[in-house]
Amino acid sequence: MIEINALRKSFNGEEILKGIDATFQKGKTNMIIGASGSGKSVWLKNMLGLFEPDSGEIIYAGERLNDMNIERKSDLRKEMGMLFQHSALFDSMTIEENVMFPLRMFSKIKLAERRERANEILERVNLVNLNHKMPSEISGGQQKRVALARAVANNPNYLFCDEPNSGLDPKTATVIDQLIQEITHERNITTVIISHDMNSVMEIGETIVFLKDGHIAWEGTNQEIFKTDNEAVTDFVYSSDLFKKVRIAQNEGF
Repeated sequence: MIEINALRKSFNGEEILKGIDATFQKGKTNMIIGASGSGKSVWLKNMLGLFEPDSGEIIYAGERLNDMNIERKSDLRKEMGMLFQHSALFDSMTIEENVMFPLRMFSKIKLAERRERANEILERVNLVNLNHKMPSEISGGQQKRVALARAVANNPNYLFCDEPNSGLDPKTATVIDQLIQEITHERNITTVIISHDMNSVMEIGETIVFLKDGHIAWEGTNQEIFKTDNEAVTDFVYSSDLFKKVRIAQNEGF
């Protein structure tokens, strides 16, 4: 579990995060949604320890990030997996080498075991017989699955996903969403997903925090978000024609 208490962060005198309070549950897909510029990325970088908060607390399983020394923070980072927006695979490495990278960096297991674990996780994300291909030789959807495999190869306690469906077609995006949720449940990971994709919210939004102008404007689930009368949320959710039609259908009792 990750707890956020009264988190604030400013840059050049402009306050980006304005006293954030939130809890991200273990074994669930926790989503942070909001428009561009709402503060999602700044929040994520504070949780990752890339930014130092101006004030407030970030608590990992009861332990304050603020109180950790350099060695403990280094150990905590070994417990984290990161799925980047554009996959961020190493072009000079094979698929297998990409997945083994965090094992080589953060564990002491031998090459044979690293390779075995890489094969297991590649099979779990439905990628087989691609071990010796290069990232440029596979599709964008396959690259995203490799990136997910790499993110969870080290059995992290925490998984962070930054716009995981960016650039993917709807069918492939659904596959990625389902894999993230399944692996979260199977491994009892605390997963935090940064997104503005309402399709992902509908698919896997078990807990949702809606961020607007640096503060939390709403919290709930994917079942509740379509029933709320919160104006900021409805403006965001129903900004597309598709979700306007969903709203109309709900109001008409379909």
